[in-house]
This record gives sequence, structure tokens and C-alpha cells, in this order.
Amino acid sequence: MTPARPGNPIPSISIPLVDGSVRHFGLDFPGWSMLVVYRGRHCPRCKSYLRKLDGLLGAFAERRVAVVATSADPKERAAADLAEHGWRFALGHSLSLADMNALGLYVSDPVSTEETDRPFAEPGLFVVNPNGLIHVLGISNAASCRPDLDVVLDGIVGIQDKGLPIRGMRGIG
Repeated sequence: MTPARPGNPIPSISIPLVDGSVRHFGLDFPGWSMLVVYRGRHCPRCKSYLRKLDGLLGAFAERRVAVVATSADPKERAAADLAEHGWRFALGHSLSLADMNALGLYVSDPVSTEETDRPFAEPGLFVVNPNGLIHVLGISNAASCRPDLDVVLDGIVGIQDKGLPIRGMRGIG
């Protein structure tokens, strides 16, 4: 399996949503899309990040960017987050280890049962262009390091308005 890298197709993964539907990255999105992977209900930094994402949802919609956020949490935990925070973006759940690996995400084991009961993905953000290629990505191994969403949005505006190419296609490994 080819790792998620700039210029590569987004891995074909199916993300079950809290509303009962399923999003199929690599298949469902004919335009721009953004996948945000968060650590799960146990992470307060994720809540702050997702609150910011929700606040920018209209601006992403103006740029025709479909937004999905997901985690390894089971449906019940993701639904509890949605009920508590009222986010308006599509919220997924049950991200599998195979999908975490396909996306090239760092994976952590819980340090206690109060945190969660399963391995979980560390943060990841993937902006996918209308050709299904990863145009921008940010992958972190910790909750305290993730792309600034205002900068991501501004970057998407520049990419779309100026027709900027995918950057960073040479380099690591």
C-alpha cells in the first residue's frame, strides 16, 4: 500500500458517520474535501480544534470543501461528542487500524482506561483536490501539534484562486 503523501491518491477508506451514512474517501467526493482525524472523546485539545473547525465550516463551504472529522472512537462516544458540542460537520467514528496505517497516521495506545479502551490515531489533516489527490497534509504524533485551520483555509484559497500545484512531492523516503 502506498503511504499517504502529497500528490498520491487519498487511500480509499470508508468512514461510518454518526448519522448512519458512510463516506468513502477516494470515491464520494467529486470536488475538494478535507479529512480531519482527531484523537477521540478523551482529548480536550481535540475539542478546541474541532470547535475552531466548526466555526470555519461556512468559510470552507464557500470554497466548496466538504469537511469530515473522524476518530477511532466507537459510534456511541462520537455521538456523545456530537450531542455535547453540536458540531455541524460530518462526524465519523470507528476508524480502523488498517485505515490509520493507510493514511500514514501515528497510533497510540491508551495510558489508562479513563482515556479510552483502544488504540487511537494521533492528529491528521488531509486536503484532497478534485482529482482525488492529497494536495495538503499534516500528520502529528501528539495532540499539541496540528495545522492552524486559519492557515489551512487561507492556503486552500490560494491554491484554488492561483491554481497552485501540489508541493513537497519529493523528499522523504
